[in-house]
Amino acid sequence: MINDIKKDATARMAKSIEAFREELAKLRTGRAHTSLLDHVRVDFYGTEVPINQAANVTVQDARTLVVTPWDKGMVQAIEKAIMSSDLGLNPATAGTVIRVPLPPLTEERRKDMIKVVRHEAENARVAIRNVRRDANGGLKELTKAKEITEDEERRAQDEIQKLTDKYVAEVEKVLAEKEKDLMAI
Repeated sequence: MINDIKKDATARMAKSIEAFREELAKLRTGRAHTSLLDHVRVDFYGTEVPINQAANVTVQDARTLVVTPWDKGMVQAIEKAIMSSDLGLNPATAGTVIRVPLPPLTEERRKDMIKVVRHEAENARVAIRNVRRDANGGLKELTKAKEITEDEERRAQDEIQKLTDKYVAEVEKVLAEKEKDLMAI
């Protein structure tokens, strides 16, 4: 039973880290990256789909993404989806190829992005601590039901705390990498 609680806590904490990484991938640094457009959705014949299911997204150079729609009739819809996204990008269409130049980030914009990144990091830490709280609550219930002893509960809580510390350190590492990436020119 204790092992089940620890496995569940580990899995949920790992998912929190993964969700944090996905949120950071959406944030634009100065360099082009295909995951930048992952959350952009395009109307593909009446169905909203991620852009990577309607077109091929590649990196042309450090500041340019190239979007090649699989269906030539989708060029305008994809261009419109990119323009209306919250990324502030202005795609340029050349025939059936859409080029998305990424403007350089200003110092002020970089600082704003770092605030957003730190906020996301705090959300990830809170999620991890919530998992710890849930796991400790499960251990208390087992102790109340006399299924485990108080010593076993204390040992398990210490192990859960070590897990929490490990995953919070992982959040800090990912945060430091992203901040360094954002401040690089």
